[in-house]
Amino acid sequence: MDLSELALRLQEGTLVPYLGPGVLSGVTEAGSGEAIPADSDSLILAMNGGKPMAPRLMFEFARAAMDMELKKGRNFVYRFLSETYGDRQWTRAPLHDWLSAYKPGYIVDINRDTQLQESFADTPHTLVRGIARIGGTDYRFRIHQYDGEAYHEIDQTAVDASLPILFKPMGSPLPDATFIASDADYVDYITELMGGFAIPDFLKQHRLGKQYLLLGLRLNRDTERMVLSDIVYGADKATGWALIPDPTDKELRFCKKIGFEVIDADAGDLLSAGGTLSSQAGTDTNIGC
Repeated sequence: MDLSELALRLQEGTLVPYLGPGVLSGVTEAGSGEAIPADSDSLILAMNGGKPMAPRLMFEFARAAMDMELKKGRNFVYRFLSETYGDRQWTRAPLHDWLSAYKPGYIVDINRDTQLQESFADTPHTLVRGIARIGGTDYRFRIHQYDGEAYHEIDQTAVDASLPILFKPMGSPLPDATFIASDADYVDYITELMGGFAIPDFLKQHRLGKQYLLLGLRLNRDTERMVLSDIVYGADKATGWALIPDPTDKELRFCKKIGFEVIDADAGDLLSAGGTLSSQAGTDTNIGC
C-alpha cells in the first residue's frame, strides 16, 4: 500500500493513528524558537538543564527519570513534564493539524503533550490516560469525558461509546498531571498492561480487528516495543503499517513479528502524499475506528 492510500484510509477512518515522538518534529516554543523535547535524548537534556547525563542514563529517558526521581523525588519529574507540556506554548505539529480535520474515532498517542487534546477542543470525546504506582485501585488508567467545554472524570461503565477515543498511555498534563515516566512507572504500567488492568474493558472491545499506522515511532527500545505490542493486541491479522525512515534490522524483525509492514518514510512524507485531502474532507467529520 502506498502513502496516498494510507492517507486516504486515515481520512476515511479505517486506520488507527499511533503517534510517537517524531510527529512533533519541527514544533518549537513560541518566542524562543526552542524545539519541543519529545524524543528520549531531548527529554533527558531538557530535564537536566540542557546538559547530558552519564552515558548509562542517556540510553533512555525512563532510566534518566528514575535517576532524577531517586535524587530529587518523583514530584521533580512530574513538575518537569507538567511545566514542559502544560505551561509552555508550542507551535502546532503539521500532522496534528492534518488529523484534526477528520477527527478520527480512535487515536493512540504515546507523547505527553497536549496537541492531540487541543485538536479535539471543540469536540466531545473520551480521554484515557495511563497511571502508575497509584494506591486504592486495581487499574492503571483514568478516564475523562470531555463535553465540549471541560473534562469530567468518569467510571469505565459510564463511557459514551459514540464519542471519539483519545488514548494517551504515557499521560498528559490535562485536565491534571498524570505521567508514565521513570523505570518504576514503566515496570508497574507494563506489568498491569500485560495483565489486562491498564486498558478499560470498553477499549479492549473497541480495538478488536483494528489496523494501525505507526507515525513518528522508532522501535529500537524495549519500552516502546512492549507498550505497542500490548496496546495493539487483538488487531487484524495484518496489524498495519509502520512509517520508519531508514529502519534498522531490529525494527524490521520486530515489525514483521507483530504484523506491521514497514515503509521507509516519515510523517512528513505521508502529509505530502495526502496533499489537500484535509480541505476536501471538511472540518466537521467524526468518522471510523
